Amino acid sequence: MKLSRKAAEQGDASAQFNLGSMYAEGRGVPPDDTEAVNWFRKAAEQGFAKAQVHLGWMYSEGRGVPEDDTEAVNWFRKAAEQGDADAQANLGMAYDRGRGVPKDDTEAVNWYRKAAEQGIADAQLNLGVMYSKGRGVPEDDAEAVNWYRKAAEQGDAKAQNNLGVAYDEGHGVPKDDAEAVNWYRKAAEQGIADAQLNLGVMYAKGRGVPEDDTEAVNWYRKAAEQGVAEAQLNLGLMYAEGLGVPQDYAMAYAWYNVAAASGAETAKETRDIIKKEMTPSQIEKGQALAGEILDRIQKRKEAAESK
Repeated sequence: MKLSRKAAEQGDASAQFNLGSMYAEGRGVPPDDTEAVNWFRKAAEQGFAKAQVHLGWMYSEGRGVPEDDTEAVNWFRKAAEQGDADAQANLGMAYDRGRGVPKDDTEAVNWYRKAAEQGIADAQLNLGVMYSKGRGVPEDDAEAVNWYRKAAEQGDAKAQNNLGVAYDEGHGVPKDDAEAVNWYRKAAEQGIADAQLNLGVMYAKGRGVPEDDTEAVNWYRKAAEQGVAEAQLNLGLMYAEGLGVPQDYAMAYAWYNVAAASGAETAKETRDIIKKEMTPSQIEKGQALAGEILDRIQKRKEAAESK
């Protein structure tokens, strides 16, 4: 800290950036976003690209300065034009979402591509999405798969799930259930809820893996606890029919209620079918369980948002 400060006060841009990073991360000093911005700005105004990226990010997040997407884009652009890959990815995202600049798919693709070609996994994933949806480029599933694979092989969980979907549905690659399971599993083990649901479906249907209701329940539950309505609905079905778990109408009723609260269209109808087979005490237990599950899911969501 002493060495960094001395060099920073003498105008060394690299030291100014390092000092800003130390304040931003609370390394060697108490965290102080205002001081971080101060030192990032000094380095950024000397043309130090990494400082420009970090200053843009501070504006984007409203840390140490009022949130200002236009200023964020201003600094991202300065760094992106110097070839900084992270800045290029961020600038692509700004155009993609219309944050700080008018929404522009062609510009988003332009900047995503620059970053993707430098190996930035997020940009590779996003470029794949643009090809998949035909946004800013002609729709091209094979190109989408190409970019998903590059990101997936770097460990990007969302890209792994997308690649799994491509193999599952035969979009851009020949349909291959075993490959779909392979990529779903990689993403699911990193906590991607959609991949957990997809992997559960593959086990339930015996596609790419031997049929295994217990494993299906295991993956449905992980996705359901993250708030995925379809997984909640499927988990209710497994309890209602005793597939992979002992039959339990109260638990089925609970998960159908939770799925209904999450927006699953058929959940209420399905719940009301099993309700006819339930005793009043089972219904009461199911309602109580649903409340506990919803509370748990909400707390998990709040904890994730606070990180």
